[in-house]
Amino acid sequence: MKKLLTLIVLGGLLLVLLSSIAELPPMGEEKGPAYNEIAHYYVEESAEDTGAKNIIAAIITDYRAFDTLGETTVLFTGIAAVISLLGVSHQKKEGEDQHHG
Repeated sequence: MKKLLTLIVLGGLLLVLLSSIAELPPMGEEKGPAYNEIAHYYVEESAEDTGAKNIIAAIITDYRAFDTLGETTVLFTGIAAVISLLGVSHQKKEGEDQHHG
C-alpha cells in the first residue's frame, strides 16, 4: 500500500514538473526570466558601482554577497556533518576491534 501511495505521489510530482517545463519559453528567448532589467543593470553599471573589472566577481562579491555567504555556510555545514559522521563510524570500528582483540 505504501509503495502504491509513493508511486502516485511521485507520478503527480512528475506531472507537475513536466507541465511547468512545457510552459517555459524557449532557451535564449528575450521573454525568458533571465532577461530582465536586473541583468541589464549588472552589465551596464557593475564596473562603475563596484570598481571591479570582472562582472562576475562584482556580482558575487558585491551585489549578492549575503546570498554567497549563505550558500557557503550551507556547504560548510554539510561538509562538517559528513566529516563528523565519518569520524563516528571510524571510532566505532576501532572500539569494536579493541573489544574483540
